Amino acid sequence: MSYRGIYRKLPKGIWVLGFVSMFMDISSELVHSLLPILMSTVLGASMVTIGLVEGVAEATAAITKVFSGAISDYFGKRKVLAVIGYGLAAMTKPVFPLATTIGWVFGARFVDRIGKGIRGAPRDALVADLVTPQLRGAAYGLRQALDSVGAFVGPILAMAFMIWLANDIQAVLWVAVVPGFVAVLLLMIALREPESSRHGAGSNHRLTPVHVKRLPLRYWLVVGLGAVFTLARFSEAFLILRAQDVGLSVGYVPAIMVVMNIVYSTLAYPAGAASDRLPARMVLVFGLGVLVAADVVLARAESPGFAFLGAALWGMHMAFTQGLLSKLVADTAPVELRGTAFGIFSLVSGGSLLLASVIAGSLWTTFGASATFMAGALFAALAAVGLLLYRPHARATTGPGAHS
Repeated sequence: MSYRGIYRKLPKGIWVLGFVSMFMDISSELVHSLLPILMSTVLGASMVTIGLVEGVAEATAAITKVFSGAISDYFGKRKVLAVIGYGLAAMTKPVFPLATTIGWVFGARFVDRIGKGIRGAPRDALVADLVTPQLRGAAYGLRQALDSVGAFVGPILAMAFMIWLANDIQAVLWVAVVPGFVAVLLLMIALREPESSRHGAGSNHRLTPVHVKRLPLRYWLVVGLGAVFTLARFSEAFLILRAQDVGLSVGYVPAIMVVMNIVYSTLAYPAGAASDRLPARMVLVFGLGVLVAADVVLARAESPGFAFLGAALWGMHMAFTQGLLSKLVADTAPVELRGTAFGIFSLVSGGSLLLASVIAGSLWTTFGASATFMAGALFAALAAVGLLLYRPHARATTGPGAHS
């Protein structure tokens, strides 16, 4: 079946979730494309502090996802949790332009990531609820593609308003408020929750050690794989800082995220659809190889042109790995524990991101930017070798594309 034919088979709810993600990402990425510069120049934060803020923020989101995923399994109510999560994120957006200390930024990022944590696992489980197993890769790919459209529109708006407002970062951050609230309204009005979300809801599905043990070994292998991938890929804030480090002027620094996310959004859907047909191991090893190339280019970059090339490769890596990992979680988890499974996956990945971001900030401060990216390349290469050498015993799969 052609990509166009698969597009037509995807239900309206997938498109709604994709556009909700797009509008929220326009808001969030407008903020995030300027936030590292705000922290390092306006507020005077060190690289270690920036790494800690970013890592703690993402780890907070990951911890919250465990509880929101389990709650969505227990009550069978995924949409209401998604609305609460997106609503919290929207309400934090006015705080960033008002921030006068790093504490304000930390607090806003903390609450924003709690919102992300609340919505993340129920939303990802909703995607699986809305489609058949044969279309999961395409569905996650489409949602990631629309999410990434927002992720490059946001930085484009940041650049345009930085030029218009004479590089007044705090004034530009006010623009992010509008698309954040549009995302919440769209979710509330346009998405109808499927009946499959309610299957199995009730007291038998609380998050307890007994129920966690019901998650199969194949699922835990995917969790471990996600953690390794995240250790090899620290916060994208360091991409922005690297672009500034090699001479890109502050008003054009958001362009680094534009390039990354144009590549990500262009390739996410084809990569997701391909993952429904190709062995997961092949796609994941390719994604790790691209990450190694991205890190090496960024480590050796001496001009903005190389920073843009590294960002483009980074986006390609994201396209070939993020949707596929979500698909593998959905393929290997029992339907009645799907929200819980996404929550645990996010918890482990978030812990890895915290560790990776703190290490990246420390390496940058002690040895310079090149050491940070070379360390990432080394870890990604080791992960790729491990994935190639690992030979699982033959076992039944729970859905197409579940090979590892």
